[in-house]
Amino acid sequence: MAFNLSKVLKALLFSSSQPLAIKDIQAAFTRFHEQAAAHAAAAAAAVEDAGAAPTAEPSASAETPAAPAANAEEAAEVIVETPDDAELYHEVPSLITGTQIREAMDAIAIEMRARDDGLLLIEGSSGYRLVTHPRFARWVRILRQEPPPLKLSQSAIETLAIIAYRQPVTRTEIETIRGVSAEAGLNKLMERELAYIVGRADLPGRPIQYGTTDKFLEFIGVKSLDELPASDVLSSRQVDEWLQSATNPSKPNDSDMGLEQESLPLEQNQAANAEVPAQPVEEVATATTETLSAETLAADSATAPTENESAPAEPAEDNKTA
Repeated sequence: MAFNLSKVLKALLFSSSQPLAIKDIQAAFTRFHEQAAAHAAAAAAAVEDAGAAPTAEPSASAETPAAPAANAEEAAEVIVETPDDAELYHEVPSLITGTQIREAMDAIAIEMRARDDGLLLIEGSSGYRLVTHPRFARWVRILRQEPPPLKLSQSAIETLAIIAYRQPVTRTEIETIRGVSAEAGLNKLMERELAYIVGRADLPGRPIQYGTTDKFLEFIGVKSLDELPASDVLSSRQVDEWLQSATNPSKPNDSDMGLEQESLPLEQNQAANAEVPAQPVEEVATATTETLSAETLAADSATAPTENESAPAEPAEDNKTA
C-alpha cells in the first residue's frame, strides 16, 4: 500500500495547536527518516550480537536461531506498530516538496468544505491550521464565556487602512491624510493587537512609526501584505507627492485663486527697472569720482584771477600843502 500523505497531514493538523508551516512539516519527515535509520542500525546490531553470542548448553542449540528473529521483530515494532499502518509508515518518500504539501493541503481544504462539518482549513501568514466555521462562533464564545467582539468604527478602519498601505507611517502622516486627530484610533488598534510600534522615523523629533501585525493579516484573511488589493484611484507615488505638498505648502498666486494676471503700474516700473542692466559697483564708484573731480576743477578756475586782469588801482593821495 502506498504512502498516504493526506492522512498524515490531517493527523499533524489536529495534533497541533499552532499553525503548521511547510518547513515544519518537512522537518517532521526529516526526523522520521533519521529515527528510522537509527532503529534499523540498532536492529542490525542486535541481530549481530545475538548471532555471535555463545550458547551455554548444547541442548539449546535448536532454539538459538529464533533469538535474532525475535529481536528483529521487536526493533520493527518500534517503527510499525500494527500491520494496518503500512500506508503511514512504509515507503515514506525521502523528500516531500513544498508543492506536494500545498496540493495535499488544498485537497484537504476542499474536502472539509464539501463535508460541511464545521471545520475549515485555512492558510495564514504563519502556516496552515484548522479553525471552526464562523457560523459556530456564538457557541465557541459561550463555551469560553467571552463577550461578543466589538466592531471597528469607521475612523478606526480608515486609520488601519492608512497604516496597512503606508507602513511604516507616523501619526502626523495619518492625521495629514485624514485631516483629523488619529490618537484615539491608534490606541484602539494597538489595544486589539492590529497595529504595533515599528520604530522611530529618521526625522526631526524622531516620531514613532506604526505597522500592522500578523493578527491583522488573519483579521482580513490574507497571507501577506502583497495580497492587499491595489488602489485604482491613487498610486503610492501620487500619495507621496500629495503628502509632500501638504507638509510644505506653497504660497498661492493669482492663477491659483482664479484671478487674472494683470500687472499693476508699480509692478511695471519694477519690471522696467529690472530690465536695465545693473552696472558694477567699481564702475559706478569710478564714474562718481571723475564727476566730482571735474566739478572741483571748474570751481577753482572760476575763482582764480587771470593774467590779463590787472591789480586794482590804489587810490591817489591828495597833494599835501606845505
